[in-house]
Amino acid sequence: MDVSVAVMTLVVFGLLFLLLGSGVWIGFALFTVGYAGLEMFGTLPAGYNMASSVWATVGKWEYVALPMFILMGEILYRSGISEKLFKALVPWLYRLPGGLLLMNIISCTLFAAVSGSSAATTATVGRITLSELDKLGYDKRISMGSLAGAGTLGFLIPPSLIMIVYAILAEVSMGKMFMAGVLPGLLLALVYAAYIIYRGIVTPEIAPRLQESYSWKERFVSIKDLAPAFSLILLVLGSIYAGIATPTEAAALGVFGATVFAFINRRMNHKILLECLISAVKTNAMIMLIVVGAGFLSRVMGFLGIPAELTLAIIELNLSPYLLMILLGCVYIVLGCMLDGFSIVLMTLPIALPMVTAAGFDPIWFGIYLILMVELSQITPPVGFNLFVIQGLTGEPIINIARYALPFFFLMLFTTAIITVFPQIALFLPNLMAAQ
Repeated sequence: MDVSVAVMTLVVFGLLFLLLGSGVWIGFALFTVGYAGLEMFGTLPAGYNMASSVWATVGKWEYVALPMFILMGEILYRSGISEKLFKALVPWLYRLPGGLLLMNIISCTLFAAVSGSSAATTATVGRITLSELDKLGYDKRISMGSLAGAGTLGFLIPPSLIMIVYAILAEVSMGKMFMAGVLPGLLLALVYAAYIIYRGIVTPEIAPRLQESYSWKERFVSIKDLAPAFSLILLVLGSIYAGIATPTEAAALGVFGATVFAFINRRMNHKILLECLISAVKTNAMIMLIVVGAGFLSRVMGFLGIPAELTLAIIELNLSPYLLMILLGCVYIVLGCMLDGFSIVLMTLPIALPMVTAAGFDPIWFGIYLILMVELSQITPPVGFNLFVIQGLTGEPIINIARYALPFFFLMLFTTAIITVFPQIALFLPNLMAAQ
């Protein structure tokens, strides 16, 4: 690598981590580093490029799907659907090894398919399951750990907010990205469920058996409470897969469907609607500040030649494709200890994507790989969002929750390895979609 580029890289990333370590808002830190980098090492006007970069980023129509999916998640959060999920699943799970611990996995899987957010999935499911599992005498370590791990499915199972951002930046089909996340998401959920069943067999004391018994009639009657979640999944993903709606239009359909179910459950009025809108605006503003800041920093790094030089330097190492992915995985795990998922994607994509495609990997597949890496950041201290959500629900120290989540961290790495060795798990549905 050229010495001048190496110096620029060290200065830019050193300043970035210094600002992030000082507690500055991530979006402002990204803007500051980009502006300083262009002033110190560039020849183009920093202010003009900042303004044009922000306008180019927010002017993309695809980002309209982002606030719509956020609003849908907010409405569902207050609609009572998660409570009905819990009650409906109890008759089916109580006799299985691991018992109602499987509730965390299944509820997170279903809610992830209608929320798009890891933190929202963890918070919504956790409010219902953690207190109930505690009352029933379930081991709190695996209760919290399974929730932390399963909550990350909100990023992998579509409609995922981070998938929307990746698809736009990588210039790939958003519909194909959504389809690519289905099978890996279900695989990860099955791996989690298998682990809990195994633990339930080996150490049955973690999951006390319920004294109640349920008839088959009661089980089948409970299915009606699963209808809202499955209806929204069918409405959103089905409309995209069938080609009836774009992801943005499907997001609007999802908001409409969630609102209808909220009214049916008598959980919607003008006060709740206002709370949903305000919360959605706050969340979207937080995400978009990071997006536009990272967009500007990515443009600056491109002007300075940093991504091209780093890509060339790594390519010259002549690493095998799998060794390259292991190296990238290690980098992402380290970054996950310091940054949130959106920042990781936005900061590294301009550097990582050219390397990965040059090594022969499909950009759709890499999106799933990257999202799995981002999911790891959700349960790694000190900035794992899911850990903070669970701490807010339970008051448990962060370090304890991180320790409880450690088995699920390794299960996620195991699943990532499977998808890396067998990429068709992620590419089967997108290829099927393209063939139709």
